Amino acid sequence: MSEKPSDGQPSGSELPDDVWEQFTRDTERDIRTSAPKEPSARARMVTERLREQDARGEVPPGWRTGPAWQEMNGTAARRRRLWALLGVVVAVAVVLVALKPSLLPGDPFGTGASGADASPLPAETAPPTAAPGAQDAETPTLDEPFAGSPALRWADGEDGIVLPEAKAVGAVSASRVEQALTLTKKLLVSANLDPKTLRGERPEAAFSVLDPKQPDLIGHLGTALRSPSEKKDPVTLFSRFDPDEIRLVGNVVKTRGHMTFKKGAHGGVAVRADYTFVYPVSRADGSTEVTRTIVRRVIETELADPARYRVTEGRLLVVEYDQNIGNSACFVYDGYLHPVFSSSASARPDPSGPAVDPYDRSRDIDDGDGADCGTLTRT
Repeated sequence: MSEKPSDGQPSGSELPDDVWEQFTRDTERDIRTSAPKEPSARARMVTERLREQDARGEVPPGWRTGPAWQEMNGTAARRRRLWALLGVVVAVAVVLVALKPSLLPGDPFGTGASGADASPLPAETAPPTAAPGAQDAETPTLDEPFAGSPALRWADGEDGIVLPEAKAVGAVSASRVEQALTLTKKLLVSANLDPKTLRGERPEAAFSVLDPKQPDLIGHLGTALRSPSEKKDPVTLFSRFDPDEIRLVGNVVKTRGHMTFKKGAHGGVAVRADYTFVYPVSRADGSTEVTRTIVRRVIETELADPARYRVTEGRLLVVEYDQNIGNSACFVYDGYLHPVFSSSASARPDPSGPAVDPYDRSRDIDDGDGADCGTLTRT
């Protein structure tokens, strides 16, 4: 140890006593901490036992070594990620198949689609630009009455009559336009889809929306129903089958078409409805043979202004109506549609008109000569 200066003041090379004492204590503590320690008796026993097991090959792989356990944990993590990814793929596949069963080969769920895309078509909002594509040649049956028909993807019944959004037309309010559309739909449903009408009964709901102040039409239709004839045939507006001859297969009639509206000629709103209805039928004698009759109708109605014209408020004027009928015996005017079955087609007169696709909605309804009985390309 160095000597202190005589004046009692530390020199530049000396430390104060308290600092020196703290340094001495810290140094001694560090020496004691870092000095080797004698293992405890238990630690020596464990170490010796592990050394002997290691010599005999009994120590598990990775014992006393971190990397092996880390490697195993990494492998497990990769496996979990792989299974999670596979789970997502399987879940997506299940959802796709549930939404579109036709993605699976064959027909494992009995959809009757026979590999074709049987998902419903979106609602028609305008005339199509072409006829529906060709379908697989399938014979309709009691269980699958629309097999092989484009109508398989059409809507059922009145679900296929989707009204356009009602908007004001000139001075005619949107609510009045909606009323005209709703009444026109009621007329179509009663005339073409009501089970009572289809089995030959009077279509009362249709008459309930027609204006009685249009007497020529009301009288004409009444006579046609009572005493049908070539000039007064109810099937020009109503779809009717003789219940003694024909019965519908199932309770579904396929429907496709659209409505438009514009300003009417009688101060109101005019509606044009263009719809095709497909009826699967069989004979009433219990035969299992199934065929289809296809009826396309175009009807123009108007909800006139009762303040300016002699009309009944809330009733429709029928301005014009026309129809194309596919697969019904020609030149028969008894007030019913008469479907032709393959087994009895030879007993009917040969068709004399041009080939006609009854599912082609891209053509105007008055194309062709109505005086001829056309040859159908498909039913």
